[in-house]
Amino acid sequence: MISDKDVETYNRRGYLVVPNVLSDEEVAELRQVTEEYVEKSRTVSAHTDVYDLEPGHTKDAPKVRRIKTPHAWHPAYGKMVKHPKILSVLQKLWGPNIRFDVSKLNLKSAGFGSPIEWHQDWAFYPHTNDDLAAVGIMIDDFTSDNGAMMVIPGTHKGPTYDHHTNGYFVGGIDPSKSNIDFSKAVQCLGKAGSITIHHVRLLHGSAANISGKPRRFLLHQYRTADAWPLVIKPESWEKWDDMLVCGEGTVAPRMKELPIRLPFPPAPNQGSIYENQRDLETRFFKSADELEKKLEPAQ
Repeated sequence: MISDKDVETYNRRGYLVVPNVLSDEEVAELRQVTEEYVEKSRTVSAHTDVYDLEPGHTKDAPKVRRIKTPHAWHPAYGKMVKHPKILSVLQKLWGPNIRFDVSKLNLKSAGFGSPIEWHQDWAFYPHTNDDLAAVGIMIDDFTSDNGAMMVIPGTHKGPTYDHHTNGYFVGGIDPSKSNIDFSKAVQCLGKAGSITIHHVRLLHGSAANISGKPRRFLLHQYRTADAWPLVIKPESWEKWDDMLVCGEGTVAPRMKELPIRLPFPPAPNQGSIYENQRDLETRFFKSADELEKKLEPAQ
């Protein structure tokens, strides 16, 4: 699926966009299942183990911003965890031994999908080494106005930035204090069925969706089998072992000297990253309500 040159690009820039990974049929199934889950959200009025809701969600106007751990709720999502083309990309980057971590499905509905502020995944879950990445499956076309993921190339080789506000870990970076050159940010654009791979230390975020079409992004987090978490211990050995998606496990972690900040004390608002970032005092991205909505008719 990827070449040696792609591997060099990933190592240098910290991300890749790989087109044509999923078939049209696979994309169609993911869309159908996702639409069914949004429809079912009419029966809930607060965040649940399945749903993270947008502000303003109602029975008559369902607004879902995240489906939590989707691989655990429906086989259409679950089978993506071991998708052979995705695993082949990861093995090309890291070698044969790979462990899955967790999944999430971020939804940016037409005209109001919430932004996610700049952050590094590494700030949430440092490990013994940094051969970790998130694979994002584009369920829709990712365009310049629908909240496509943005990254700052090369930042995976830099510091671990402060994700705290008023002494609490809020899962986002204060853009006024970071000295980050945000002008270097690029969007990860592509057709539905494409995937992104971004390094665990890469700075990334996303703007609000101001288009007239949805933007749905199924994210799976992976790590090499010799990368062990420093903060959250495995729930049980059986579950830890079940997360191995290819190759062999090990009880000998590979150690690498890396810049680490611990995600403590926890944010006052717990839950998804959207909840954590509520306490971030200075923001980079504006909400859809603050932006001019350039809605286009859905096809």
